[in-house]
Amino acid sequence: MADKKVVFIAFAIEDEAQRNLFVGQRLHPRSPYEFIDMSVKEPYDENWKDRVRTRIKRSDGVIILVSENSLQSSGQKWEIKCAKEEGKKIRGIWAYSTDRTQIDGVTTYTWTDTNISGFIDTL
Repeated sequence: MADKKVVFIAFAIEDEAQRNLFVGQRLHPRSPYEFIDMSVKEPYDENWKDRVRTRIKRSDGVIILVSENSLQSSGQKWEIKCAKEEGKKIRGIWAYSTDRTQIDGVTTYTWTDTNISGFIDTL
C-alpha cells in the first residue's frame, strides 16, 4: 500500500457518531485504504476558520459526510466552500443508508470500501 493520504473529513456536528465510525473503519484489517484524519475535533472558537483552512490546505483531499443535517450545518457548508477554494478533490459519502440528501456541487456516493478507497487512490 502506498503512503497514507491526508484527508479532511467535513461533517455536521450532529453526525459526529457517524464520523467516528467512518474514521475508525480505516483501522480495520480488511480496510483497503489508509488515511490520516484532519477533521476538527475541538469546539469552534473565534479562530476555527483559520485552523480549518490550514488543515484543508495540508490535506490531499476532503471527504464530506452528507446527511440531512448537512443542510443546516453552517460549519460544514463553510468547510466545503473552503475545500473548493483551495482546489481540493472532494467526495461526498452518505452518512446513513436511509438518507440520500443532496448538496449542490457535491457528488455523493454510498458508504462502501470501494467508493472510499477509489477516491483515496486518486489523491
